[in-house]
Amino acid sequence: MTQNYKKIMIADDDPGIVDAIGMLLEFEGYKVISTVDGSTVLDMENELPDLLLLDIRMSGEDGREICKKLKQFESTKHIPIIMVSASLDIKESALAAGADDFLAKPFEMNDLLNKIKSLTQ
Repeated sequence: MTQNYKKIMIADDDPGIVDAIGMLLEFEGYKVISTVDGSTVLDMENELPDLLLLDIRMSGEDGREICKKLKQFESTKHIPIIMVSASLDIKESALAAGADDFLAKPFEMNDLLNKIKSLTQ
């Protein structure tokens, strides 16, 4: 039986968070690609992920702007995006920017896994 490995992209300017979430997702059987630079998210053409985990406050880029751009392009608008932020008050603007879901930091890993699972079915 072959398992369908979903590819998750993590975009967060905190390398510690990228590493921790990346290890957890790989342990759960996901293929993980990551970046700590918001602008590189928009460069992904041939490496499209099945889901994008996007931090709102990226250095040099606002995650909401990245989200809006991705949702405008035919090639990327289908990719589910979960936005993460340490500030709860950003949830509304994250969803308004086109995010499919939102997680406030710090979050429970099980919450993250459940959201990823439901958005990549």
